[in-house]
Amino acid sequence: MKVPGMLVMTQFITYVGGIALSMPIHAQSSRWEVPASAQNIKSPYNLKDPKLIALGKKLYSKHCNICHGAKGKGDGVAGLALNPKPANFTTDAFQSQASGVIFWKITHGNPPMASYESILSEKERWALVAYLRTLK
Repeated sequence: MKVPGMLVMTQFITYVGGIALSMPIHAQSSRWEVPASAQNIKSPYNLKDPKLIALGKKLYSKHCNICHGAKGKGDGVAGLALNPKPANFTTDAFQSQASGVIFWKITHGNPPMASYESILSEKERWALVAYLRTLK
């Protein structure tokens, strides 16, 4: 049975989300399978550098806002159709993760979240980590 409007929402998400949501939507596993070595990944950049944070904010607006919401609470318009819902970056649970783990997650993704390894440079992925740290 087709639900009227569902196809429209899928097309909207694909169009607005661009590359990040142009792949088929699969259920994200409830757990990220992050290797223990991700805990030890260190940024070659100063994550408190205002220029890096500004770059991260710009990238967030372009690539992440649609699912994670303007304030990072997991309430973006495209995220409404996802199960599980996108991460809320303002929580203690998210913020307590090592920066290397967050970088690893951005790099590798976990459907429906895309991998950004081939979309963003290493510096841009670290810039996102720096910006996400400001959302606590």
